[in-house]
Amino acid sequence: MKHNSTGITRKIPRANLPATIRPDKKGNSFYFWLACAGILGLLGALTYVLWPMPKRPFGDQADPTPPKINANTPPGPAPAGMVWIPGGEFWMGGEVEMHDGNVASDSLPMHKVYVDGFWMDQHEVSNEKWARFAKETGYLTVAELKPDPRDSPMASEEELKYPCSIVFTPPKKSIDNLEKAQQFHLWWSMVRGASWKNPEGKDSTIVGKDNYPAVHIAYVDAVAYCRWLSKKTGVTHRLPTEAEWEFAARGGLDRKPYTWGDKLTPNGKWMANIWQGKFPSENTALDGFVGLAPVGSFPPNGYGLHDMAGNAWEWCHDYYQEDYYALSPAKNPRGPASGIDPLEPSLAKRVQRGGSFLCSDQYCIRYQVGARGKGDERSASNNVGFRCIREAPVPGYGPGQ
Repeated sequence: MKHNSTGITRKIPRANLPATIRPDKKGNSFYFWLACAGILGLLGALTYVLWPMPKRPFGDQADPTPPKINANTPPGPAPAGMVWIPGGEFWMGGEVEMHDGNVASDSLPMHKVYVDGFWMDQHEVSNEKWARFAKETGYLTVAELKPDPRDSPMASEEELKYPCSIVFTPPKKSIDNLEKAQQFHLWWSMVRGASWKNPEGKDSTIVGKDNYPAVHIAYVDAVAYCRWLSKKTGVTHRLPTEAEWEFAARGGLDRKPYTWGDKLTPNGKWMANIWQGKFPSENTALDGFVGLAPVGSFPPNGYGLHDMAGNAWEWCHDYYQEDYYALSPAKNPRGPASGIDPLEPSLAKRVQRGGSFLCSDQYCIRYQVGARGKGDERSASNNVGFRCIREAPVPGYGPGQ
């Protein structure tokens, strides 16, 4: 952080100067001014180190003027199950402090962005909606197909013989070092028969869970659903860009850490389905849920959207690049041309947003509204779903899939 220092402008009487730096009678003042410069430099250094540092505002942006949001005037009647997102300016990203005290570098710098208005699903796409799509089209998700070894590096030779997907499997014993390399294998498993119809494996079911989010949905699956819906309605439906998703998730709030405001539990109330307790072995379920929750179980944000934090991760249109925010356009950004994840450079990943029921302050704090997630286009698990947006019937921005 830069600090300003105040220089001394009052003249110092000659008699008050130490003899060693007092100018001689011949007027040789070079050493005098050199010594003065050294003293001022020392004072400046001490000021920098010792002076109390002002606390930076959230997002490292001191601009008190709220961004300008468009008038909340829908262009027509709301499509079934959707709400109008007016678009406008907002500060994107944020200073997301992770569980280890470090700040997530991929959420910085916070930058002002403009997006056009659009319609958005009020809830994550549910099992009921996905089942209708699957019945009409016969579509099989990535999880329902025999896995390609390139898509399932965690799978054994035996597991590759059958359709399978990734399922959270809490260990029986607590884990003290969550940061240890490859430690995540202790709570994730490739489970035979796991898919949107059988979220925990072939012996599980979604009977009675029509209003739960459809999970085990890969990016390519979500895109297929959007294309089907576009053809069915005659109006473009697609995944939101990352900027559109975050604008909608903020619900009109300016530079807040959560979709509902400043505090994690206002008035002691949990506002999202996330993890409480010692991750990954103990979930105290203070929010009322151990796993997924029915859509709409928590209060909506300022735009009427539910579950923009927690419950299930949501796919976005954009490729993921860690440093994209430093290069992002100021109007309707749609992400980089390709995906690069330094941790797995061979996999082109897409952005995921919102976190899931597994997000914990002890391991993954990415339910914060400015935080980013990522996933391989053909990866699926029991905590990843999506929602669609519908482009407004007015001229404007609209990236294709």
